[in-house]
Amino acid sequence: MKVLGEYSVVSENVPAKIIVSRKDEEYIDSYEVIHTTIKEPTRLVLDYLKEKIIETVDVKISELLDPRQAEEVKKKIVSRTYQLINSEFQGMTDSEKDVLVGRLIQDMLGLGELEFLFADDFLEEVVVNGSTQPAMVYHKKYGWLKTNVFFKSEEQIHNYSSIIGRRVGKQITNLNPLMDAHLLSGSRVNATLMPISSKGNTITVRKFAKDPWTIVNLIDPKLNTLTSEAAALFWLAMQYEMSMIVAGGTGSGKTSFLNAILLFCPPTQRILSIEDTRELVLPDFLHWVPMTTRQPNPEGKGGVEMLDLMVNSLRMRPDRIVLGETRRQKEAEVLFEAMHTGHSVYSTLHADDASQARTRLISPPINVPETVLSSLQLMVVQYRQRRTGIRRTYEVAEIVPGDDKVSLNLIYKWDPRTDRLQKVGDFVRMTNELTLHTGFSQKEIAQDLKEKESILDFMLKNNIRDVNSVGRVVAWYYRDKDYVLNCVKSNKCEDLLKK
Repeated sequence: MKVLGEYSVVSENVPAKIIVSRKDEEYIDSYEVIHTTIKEPTRLVLDYLKEKIIETVDVKISELLDPRQAEEVKKKIVSRTYQLINSEFQGMTDSEKDVLVGRLIQDMLGLGELEFLFADDFLEEVVVNGSTQPAMVYHKKYGWLKTNVFFKSEEQIHNYSSIIGRRVGKQITNLNPLMDAHLLSGSRVNATLMPISSKGNTITVRKFAKDPWTIVNLIDPKLNTLTSEAAALFWLAMQYEMSMIVAGGTGSGKTSFLNAILLFCPPTQRILSIEDTRELVLPDFLHWVPMTTRQPNPEGKGGVEMLDLMVNSLRMRPDRIVLGETRRQKEAEVLFEAMHTGHSVYSTLHADDASQARTRLISPPINVPETVLSSLQLMVVQYRQRRTGIRRTYEVAEIVPGDDKVSLNLIYKWDPRTDRLQKVGDFVRMTNELTLHTGFSQKEIAQDLKEKESILDFMLKNNIRDVNSVGRVVAWYYRDKDYVLNCVKSNKCEDLLKK
């Protein structure tokens, strides 16, 4: 056996050692979770504590089902568990108490051993393929790995799926065997039941970072997804309310990119986001209303689709509308109608390049008239190389209206030889629209882009990366641009972040 990697994770104060190894007899590398094993006497103690907590802790069903009260419920249970341990199981060390309480929280409020996998920031995907197979994970460094985490029965997997669904108002039953949901951490979940998945019940968790990537992460040379020059262009486009579609393949980083550029929205505007499952994370101080779809109940009633939310959102006086993904004709029609009525609209689309994205929009099943595309200003394409796992901004193009059709003006394109996003053209429509609506000259536009680029480089240099901090710098730029530029010039960020 060859050890490829070794490190530690902590879930609910319970430490675990992770060993990634390659075994001669296995065709896929292994991911082993090694933690304190619960022996039979300890298991009996845990069961006793669970019963006592259920009897003595006053938690309403509404609190358990309300994601906003999850932390309060957890605090109540943790506090009561420590009281019970101190009064009835004296002689335990503090570390033993922490492990016992942590394992109890994992079982009562979490998903058991899966919580160790969720706590590992190196994992992108956690997959359960039934009770006869171990859980699989996708590691950022090592790719797909086979774990040593198994499940007792198909019923246990079904129970986990139901727990996830109940917390976010979704359900999975034999009549409704498919479910899209999300964990309270924001990670996306898909679940299926037998016999739809013939080998067993499945759970697929697309993990999201606790701190979502911001534009500063994307321009970091270590990640090299984007250049600060191109990022400044997106900032300018967002500032002056130009609509945008982010295209790309599965796992290429479309939603992460969309989340990153939404931080450029002014805090004085109202943002409405519409998603199947909550993925976007924006600064606390933005005027943001996130909305999600809902599946119908077993009688087929109570379902809320993206189209319903799109139509309703137009009555909520939004300045910006964000649609998680454009899939169908009706959604696209409402999306482009919103653009025509003066709203800035942003969405994602499955396509491998800008030309393919344009073709998808004007062909079935989306099939919007080509002339309608003229209300869309920018198209960005994300790319992921499956062999190495790198993600890059592949193309940036603007939509140029014609008499009866639109054309694409390619501005940036990724060069695989240099692994850089290269400028291959000049933007035409953006210049014309900015000149028309703001009175900017080309020289002033170039100066504005340079200023934004310097602020982005300043944030990178000073390690200003988290959602709220980046959002705060952008918000102060809109309020007092000269002050922010002076901070950049003097390289002082303390006062800027205190404001």
